Amino acid sequence: MVDPLLHVVLYQPEIPLNTGSIGRTCVAAGVKLWLVRPLGFRLDDRHLRRAGLDYWEHLEWEVVDDWQTLCAKLAGHRFWYATKWAEQTVWKVGFRSGDVLVFGGESHGLPRWSVEPSSVQAMRIPMRGEARSLNLANAASIVVYEALRQRNAVGS
Repeated sequence: MVDPLLHVVLYQPEIPLNTGSIGRTCVAAGVKLWLVRPLGFRLDDRHLRRAGLDYWEHLEWEVVDDWQTLCAKLAGHRFWYATKWAEQTVWKVGFRSGDVLVFGGESHGLPRWSVEPSSVQAMRIPMRGEARSLNLANAASIVVYEALRQRNAVGS
């Protein structure tokens, strides 16, 4: 298979419907999905498959047991960490082909050890203070399509 334009990583996702929806976005965008264990659901969960509908069979995806394995498999790629604590917004990031977009689990986000908020690799989606956060699937879609827009890679 051709090297994907982007990689989406879900670090310890918990909700199968979100993962299924993100899988659908990845198929539509031509992006590879990575899942880092432990997962909050089984991969044969009917909710996961239902959210992906008939797209799941077209999804390029891989599950890894831990963060170290993921880093080894994606060595040489640039990582971007989505966190509401980041100083830099997603609009300021200059995405490149092969970039890795990392999202944390729904209830806990990314662990502090993965990235510091002031890191040039951390990014956030700007939102009003009244909103605590966005749904994980929505956040991933926003970032994926911003990266594709920058690369002029959005299909018609």
